[in-house]
Amino acid sequence: MIQKIVSLIFFVLLAIHGRSQSEGYATSTDGTSIYYRTFGSGQPLLIINGGPGMNSEGFESIARELSNKNLTIIYDQRGTGKSKLNKVDASTLTMKLMMEDIECLRVHLKIHKWSILGHSFGGMIASYYAGIYPDKIDKLILSSSGGIDLELLDYVGDAITSKLSNEDQEGVRYWSAKVAAGDTTHYARLQRGIHLAPAYVMNKEYLPVIAERLTQGNALVNQLMWDELRRIKFDCVPALATFSKPVLVLQGDNDILKPGTAEKCRDAFRNAKLVFIPHCIHYGWLDNKEFYLNEVNSFLTSQ
Repeated sequence: MIQKIVSLIFFVLLAIHGRSQSEGYATSTDGTSIYYRTFGSGQPLLIINGGPGMNSEGFESIARELSNKNLTIIYDQRGTGKSKLNKVDASTLTMKLMMEDIECLRVHLKIHKWSILGHSFGGMIASYYAGIYPDKIDKLILSSSGGIDLELLDYVGDAITSKLSNEDQEGVRYWSAKVAAGDTTHYARLQRGIHLAPAYVMNKEYLPVIAERLTQGNALVNQLMWDELRRIKFDCVPALATFSKPVLVLQGDNDILKPGTAEKCRDAFRNAKLVFIPHCIHYGWLDNKEFYLNEVNSFLTSQ
């Protein structure tokens, strides 16, 4: 009887450990320490958050949701969160270094091949990585991805504005000006986020979550990364012509990204499926959680 109880406790502890969080740092090729966290166990799934200039903090919830059958991994992109840079400029924020960060993380975790879920700007990073390291990817999920080129820059600002009330548009202008003038307090950034959040999520329950998330952006990193994408003429299409692994493209049916951006993503791959998430703007796991998780889990477990 005692042996059975001990065995039961052992297996319960194993189960708890399997869902627990671990964290650490991987050293990139230029010596930058890249902070990461892992959840669960099973097939490895790297989750790349949006931005640019945002840490991975807001992606812990989706990492935990997907950790029942997967070893989910989130990391702070260089220059954000705990992945600090001694110097933040055009020489330390390049797509080449961003790719090397991901590869060094994979090697550090002793992962031969992983699936990747890239959301928003993270989808752009994931697409670029797929063009360089296709043999390191099992499956690829592009979640409300910014796209495979820079077409979104032609329209996304107007798309965001169009989803805001006149009051919220005025609030964004007012608080953005305050922040730009030097008021970088959490209060000022949160007020800006409160007025901007309705452009990103339909479910009002999550407006405070998005508003808080929007306080976490690093404006300098954001600007430097967009400058870098323009400098390299970001376009993944040629490199993805031979990518043959399964790809799932997910996008909200009311997203700030045009349907054509998702369709172009799908068409860039040989083996891609496009699904529009009903009743959703930019965050599928917040606006339509059951639908989003079902699509992702079904894709990850499919042969």
